[in-house]
Amino acid sequence: MYVLKRYTALMLTWVALQGVAHAAPYTDVLDLPAAPSALATVSALRDVTRAGDRLVAVGPRGHILFSDDNGGHWQQAQVPASADLNAVSFPSADKGWAVGNDGIILHSTDGGASWQKQLDGRVLGEQVLAYYQAQSKALPSDERWPTLIAESERLVQEGADKPLLDVWFADDQNGFAVGVFNLLLHTTDGGQHWTPWLERSDNPQALHLTSLASIDGVLYITGEQGLLLQLADDGQHFTQLTTPSRGTFFGVIGKPGVLLAYGLRGHLWRSTDKGQQWQPVTTDLGTSITAGGLDRNGQLWLLSQAGDVLHSRDDGASFVTVKQAARTPVSAATFDTASGLVLVGERGVRTLAAE
Repeated sequence: MYVLKRYTALMLTWVALQGVAHAAPYTDVLDLPAAPSALATVSALRDVTRAGDRLVAVGPRGHILFSDDNGGHWQQAQVPASADLNAVSFPSADKGWAVGNDGIILHSTDGGASWQKQLDGRVLGEQVLAYYQAQSKALPSDERWPTLIAESERLVQEGADKPLLDVWFADDQNGFAVGVFNLLLHTTDGGQHWTPWLERSDNPQALHLTSLASIDGVLYITGEQGLLLQLADDGQHFTQLTTPSRGTFFGVIGKPGVLLAYGLRGHLWRSTDKGQQWQPVTTDLGTSITAGGLDRNGQLWLLSQAGDVLHSRDDGASFVTVKQAARTPVSAATFDTASGLVLVGERGVRTLAAE
C-alpha cells in the first residue's frame, strides 16, 4: 500500500510538472485580443452610444458590440486587447474611440466593427513624464513643473494601472479622455498623439474625473466631491464651477438654458445659468444616478444604478418614475433611431420604449 501511494504521489507530481512545463505563457490583457462570447449581450457592459444609425456598446474583457437594427441583434467587434473598457465616443458614423482600464485607448474607422490600439498605460506614464520634462526645460521659471514631474514619475512607477473613465470627441480630430487622479489627455490629430493637460484643470486635489459631456456648446467634466469643470472660452483650460454638492457627480445632461448634474445617492442639481447657481431637484432615489439623455423631442431622461428610469417634461424642474415590467442595473443609456431607450449595465443590454 505504501508503494502504491508513493508511486501515485510521484505520478501526480510528474503530471503537475508536465502541466507547468506546457502551460501557456502569460499574455498581458493589453496584447490579448478580446475573445468571442455568445453571452456578450447578457454580460456586463459599461457604455453605449450612437455611431450614425448604428449602436455601439463597450464593457469588460474588451467586449465591443454593435447593432444595426436599434438593438434587436448585436455583433461582436474585433478588438486587439481584452482590457476592461469604460466608455465610447463616435463624433461621426465611421470614426470612434473607446477607453478603459490600463490606460487603453482604441480607435475605429469602420463604425465600431473593428478597432486598433492607439495608446496604453505601459507607455502613457513615460509619455507624460517626457512632456513635462520638456516643458520644464523650455520654461524653467514655472513653479508647476516639479510637482507635475513628480506626478508623472508616479505614473511611470505604477505601470499600466491607469483607468480612463470617459472619452469625448468634438469631431474626427479633436477630443479628450479623462480618468483617475486628474488624468486628463487631449488630442488634436485624431488620437495619433495625446497631450497631458494635468496642469490645465482647476483640480488641485487631483480628484478622479468621471465623465465628459458637451451641453449647449460648452464642454464639462464631472468628478469626485461635487467637482464640475467647464472648458474656458479660450479652449485652453478647464475652470471649476462652484456646486452645492459634496458627492461624486457621474455626469451632466441638458439643453440650451438648462444644465443638470447627477450622481451619488440620487442627488440631482439644476442650473439655468450655465452652472453659476444651482437648485436641488427631488428624485426620491436612494441609489446613484448613473446615466442620462436628451430625446429627439427635447425631453430629459435619467437612469439609476438600480434600473430606475425617470422622465421630465418640464426641462428638468421635476421628474416622474417610468413604470417598467422589469428593472436591471444601468450604467449608460442612449436613444436608438426610433427614440427608444437602449440601456446597458451589469446584465447586458436591453431596450425600453421612451414615451
